[in-house]
Amino acid sequence: MEKREEFTASLKEAVKSQNKIATSTIRLMLAALKDRDITARGQGKSEGVDETEILSMLQSMIKQRRESIKMYTEAGRDELAKQEQDEIVVIESFLPQQLGEDQVAAEIETIMAEVNAEGIKDMGKVMGVLKSRFAGQMDMGKASGLVKQKLA
Repeated sequence: MEKREEFTASLKEAVKSQNKIATSTIRLMLAALKDRDITARGQGKSEGVDETEILSMLQSMIKQRRESIKMYTEAGRDELAKQEQDEIVVIESFLPQQLGEDQVAAEIETIMAEVNAEGIKDMGKVMGVLKSRFAGQMDMGKASGLVKQKLA
């Protein structure tokens, strides 16, 4: 099932079951997707964004919420932090199984060998392959740090 269809089906289910967090979070996801589709159509992609870009969007949404949780916790607003955490759980349910740290490191090593990465100047090549193969399966920010560390 395509992600767009999965979002719509999940939204219907969340509304039926009166799950307010899931309903509002999925609506936010659909709104973000619609914004990206409009931008993509403006760039000549008539079908909108592809699955890889949708997974990237979901990762970004999770990252934003983690940053908000940190700010809310520091400000003593635990109820808002909990709401953000609940939204993360909903968003993560649409992502593929996440790779563990050992798996991420192994995949980076494999890709570095494939593209003959020898120095920091090859970081873009390695990250490009990582993003195309593992979108939604790993935190690209952490992966980027690992790649930089291995290439330095």
